[in-house]
Amino acid sequence: MEAKAVAKYIRISPRKVGLVLNMIRGKDIDEAFAILKFTPNKAAGIVEKVLKSAVANAENNNGLDKENLYISKAVADQGPILKRNMPRAMGRSNLMRRRTSHITVIVNEKE
Repeated sequence: MEAKAVAKYIRISPRKVGLVLNMIRGKDIDEAFAILKFTPNKAAGIVEKVLKSAVANAENNNGLDKENLYISKAVADQGPILKRNMPRAMGRSNLMRRRTSHITVIVNEKE
């Protein structure tokens, strides 16, 4: 049985979130929380919040034991891009792309 949590429209690039998710994918829950606690990225705090939600969903909705959980899947998909203009020299402007991400964390129970 698996449980998942999704955070949508998070104002951070999916590429940056993916680096943090690669560190915790396949790990036990306690080990993943320890990694996230000592990772100095902005994305680590966001991923920790999503992971807490997934663990709570597993315990309360599916009746799984917290001690036997591991992260089976962790993905950062691209959300909508906010397009902004940045003023440049001689009256021109450049397009700034403010990327958003949808973060999905799925936890599963060890067999």
